[in-house]
Amino acid sequence: MVTTQVGAGATPWAALDHIALGLPATTDLPSSQALDGLVHAAAGVAYLKWFEYQLAASMHAELVEPFEDEDRRELDAHTRCAATIATTMSITQGAARTLLTDAVALRDRLPLVAECLRDGVVTPHHIRTIVSRTELIEGQCYAALVDADIARALRRAGSWSPARMEAMVDMMVDRRDPDAVRARREKAKRNREFTVEIGRDGLASATDTRPAEDIVALHASVTRLAAQVCPKDTRSKAARASDAHYALITQTGFGCNCDRPITDCRYKNIDLTTFAATAPRIVIHLVTDTTTLTGPVPAPENERVCRSPQHLPRPGVDHAAVEGDPVASPTSAESVAAEPIVSKPVATGSASAESVAPKTSGTEPAAATEPSASEPVATETVAAPSVSLDRVDVSADADETAAVPAHTCDADAADDAEDHTRGCEEPMGMDFVDGVGFLAGIGIVSGAHVRDLAADPSTIIRPLGDGTDTPLPATQPSNPYRPSAALEAYIRARDLFCTWPGCNRPAWDGDLDHITEYDHTHPERGGRTSATGLGAKCRFHHLLKTFADFVDDQYPDPADPSRLIRTITIPDGRTVLGPAFTGHDVHPGLDAIVFGDPPTETGHRPRPTPAERFRPAPRTEQKHARRRQERNRNRLRNAMKHHPPDDTPPPF
Repeated sequence: MVTTQVGAGATPWAALDHIALGLPATTDLPSSQALDGLVHAAAGVAYLKWFEYQLAASMHAELVEPFEDEDRRELDAHTRCAATIATTMSITQGAARTLLTDAVALRDRLPLVAECLRDGVVTPHHIRTIVSRTELIEGQCYAALVDADIARALRRAGSWSPARMEAMVDMMVDRRDPDAVRARREKAKRNREFTVEIGRDGLASATDTRPAEDIVALHASVTRLAAQVCPKDTRSKAARASDAHYALITQTGFGCNCDRPITDCRYKNIDLTTFAATAPRIVIHLVTDTTTLTGPVPAPENERVCRSPQHLPRPGVDHAAVEGDPVASPTSAESVAAEPIVSKPVATGSASAESVAPKTSGTEPAAATEPSASEPVATETVAAPSVSLDRVDVSADADETAAVPAHTCDADAADDAEDHTRGCEEPMGMDFVDGVGFLAGIGIVSGAHVRDLAADPSTIIRPLGDGTDTPLPATQPSNPYRPSAALEAYIRARDLFCTWPGCNRPAWDGDLDHITEYDHTHPERGGRTSATGLGAKCRFHHLLKTFADFVDDQYPDPADPSRLIRTITIPDGRTVLGPAFTGHDVHPGLDAIVFGDPPTETGHRPRPTPAERFRPAPRTEQKHARRRQERNRNRLRNAMKHHPPDDTPPPF
């Protein structure tokens, strides 16, 4: 048996056998092998972080738990344990306290998420997001269900950006306890505030806590005014935004600070009154569905009673008396979805005061708001038929890692202990579940917040689709290159953010990119303007895909044709999967929206009579053809991985 010494006399990491750790013997590697090492090292960092959390949780169990129920000292056991860690590791008391808090949360509240960190499927910098945004489920009967929901999402194939991670976690929490979410929001609204913090060097910071839609409108106004400068302005974008914000508040002057005379720069002095009167209105986009607009719906029977394996069954309870006893035949995701709640995803844009009465009928989705005349803001909502609220029975997953203690009073209790899905059988008080909305630039908002915005007279609710199977137009009638308004709204609602791995830019602020480059000379060759052929990208990643050697692809998932598989092939040939969480997960009704085929152009543009020698095709066209070939090779290679050929010789 090999023992590893820890503490002051431990072997330095640099002296350990790199090969035994799965690391390359040297860092002087070609870029492709260096990338392999980076990926493996990232998984190793995740495991070491999990190990660190395990050790901190062990310290908490020994030094804090025996005393935490009655320790009333100002420097209580938790503070002293954190101070021990802080002193030993030379970190601040706050950092040690956060480490201890996160470790206990992963051990007690999020054990399945902790396993994801151990297995390298989630990075350490996402853990703080998950822990902080699930803090209020501590001690609730549905905490294990939320843990299993999040862990299941993390184990999907695909990539995560910080914004997608926040949206996913918020959605999982909000739909489990809409009443608690509503109460928290009302309390937060009452506690809104404006604070000033004095900094160094004669500067200070001001913080204004407002409803999310107000901040989105303010940010749009500031950004728009800050853009009114010429290219020779010397300030950074952040500095210009700060000056624009102050100018809007104080109604003082704003202008370009270039050194050109006013006759050469028309942005030298911006009249705010004229600018506000002539500027386009601000539209805030909120995507939701009609079920959310009408209010919470009854929760499935199997989710009304606690089945958490982390809780002991109550002694003396006749479990057979529980109506329906869904635990006897665990409900799968498919069986729950078999009884959909028909609704339509709705995108809404909303913000300030001038209003248009929402027009909805039946289950159609909805959408947009227009603000006051002084500061034009519109809320635009797009809706699509949604299939269900994506309620899944996760008790089967939860029982895989959580064990029920075996000390029971009688044989019946012992039988119940074997059924890990029974849990404590306490009513969770969750008689209703609610939908959510997605506010561009902010993320997930609760169903109650959505209904508040929908009730605003300046909100315009625009259904996406008519609730039938009739295909919607995919392109503008006069130009098959340009998507229709319905397709554009659908793409942005579906993608939520830029689809490049790791990017946080909202889809509503980005470009719609033809995945396969549109051939303006011969449109029939590819690059169709369709739901499958378009994707949202921020301007930077759109330019990177267009002019660099990155090749993206997007095609229907063979297992679920309504969903898409996205890939990015980097210059060295490595393929990276696109986002694991999209608008389909927030609003499943998007799956039901279909678009017609784009029209085909009958003729080709006339080519000029050659007066000199020409290339076989323009350079850009040749590059696009090469990318189409590479995409086909990637798809074929991926298909071979999942369905290898049968090499069995024929029977003759």
